[in-house]
Amino acid sequence: MRVTFGNPESVPPPPRPVYSHTALVTPGPLLFVSGQVALDENGKIDAPGDMARQTELTFTYIEKILAAHGAGFADIVKMQTFVTDISLLSEYVAAREPFLRDLRPVSTTVEVSRLFHPDALLEVELVAVPGA
Repeated sequence: MRVTFGNPESVPPPPRPVYSHTALVTPGPLLFVSGQVALDENGKIDAPGDMARQTELTFTYIEKILAAHGAGFADIVKMQTFVTDISLLSEYVAAREPFLRDLRPVSTTVEVSRLFHPDALLEVELVAVPGA
């Protein structure tokens, strides 16, 4: 078995070089994706206070990361979401629906007191099986 850590060029790099966006496990393959947020190329959160917009951007990044590994949303098997305000859950769910459609991977959503950036409202991490 081999593990390859990476940062697809199609999304902004981690704000600090202390983690990778992905860990691809082969044979398998099994892809682990680090928590993604609505962080732009300048390290700033896009749309502070707007759960729907942050969700859309986060899932756009996830889509690009999956594509960089020959995968798509149908390949997601596990997703964890961290939100700073659970009362905004319906906005999050509505904004992610265009990406997930009828897909229902196993998932956990947890309210946290804060994320690494004070303007981040959510962070999503996942595990996918490319080609599943």
